[in-house]
Amino acid sequence: MQNFDWTSFTKRITIKSSVSKIYSAWTKASEIETWFLRSCYFLDPNKYILSKENSISAGCTYEWSWYLYDVVESGKITQANGKDFLQFTFAGDCLVDILLSMKGEDVLVELTQRNIPTDDASKRGIRIGCDSGWS
Repeated sequence: MQNFDWTSFTKRITIKSSVSKIYSAWTKASEIETWFLRSCYFLDPNKYILSKENSISAGCTYEWSWYLYDVVESGKITQANGKDFLQFTFAGDCLVDILLSMKGEDVLVELTQRNIPTDDASKRGIRIGCDSGWS
């Protein structure tokens, strides 16, 4: 494990869909609740809750509740280009990039989580835990 990168990881999956549908699945509360979260709230930069049908933009924040855990994750949307790229803070100061691209007839979803601290608790809870959780 001497050369193991504890500071980042990337997950990739192809999905038979369109880039716009996958982008909405990440950027609209109504959509992300259908496949990933028990509840999701996005707040605009003025801290008003967005309609569950509205897409997020940079400067929004989020509050996510999981199905299996009594933990609320909160963070900030740092980038959202409206079509194929999204970046947000996660697990403290980590950054998560979501990049969507066509791979033949499928959409390639690339999720990279980086800036993971290298203390033992972060190695276990964030690097290993999030790697498994995003899977």
